[in-house]
Amino acid sequence: MNSLHIQIPSLIDNIRIIESFIDNAKEKFYLDDDIYGNIMIAVTESVNNAITHGNKGNKDKNVSLTLVMDDGTIKFTIEDQGEGFNYDNLPDPTAPENIEKPGGRGIFLMRNLSDEVKFFENGKKVELTFYLN
Repeated sequence: MNSLHIQIPSLIDNIRIIESFIDNAKEKFYLDDDIYGNIMIAVTESVNNAITHGNKGNKDKNVSLTLVMDDGTIKFTIEDQGEGFNYDNLPDPTAPENIEKPGGRGIFLMRNLSDEVKFFENGKKVELTFYLN
């Protein structure tokens, strides 16, 4: 089992650090381009949500990202220090009344690009799983 961990202050500019973290994981674990693209979008969306919605952009609160690679899967756990949210009651971003709205696509993308998405601690922690084979 291999794991990597990073923690960042809640600043949108720090998404660049997360992108570098994922780039390094791609090199270290020899991830192919298809799964790399899905990971990059899903994980950066999740971290962006944690910064913007979870920690409300408060730079004194951190977002942590842990990667665990084990037995044909790679899991990313993203955790913020916010209040959590009701992840079971989100509007469908593909519904006609929501198509023009700028927000609401992050979790939809995460669910469509990851093989599994699980929420913990009232939504303060999300686990994205990708199957490697």
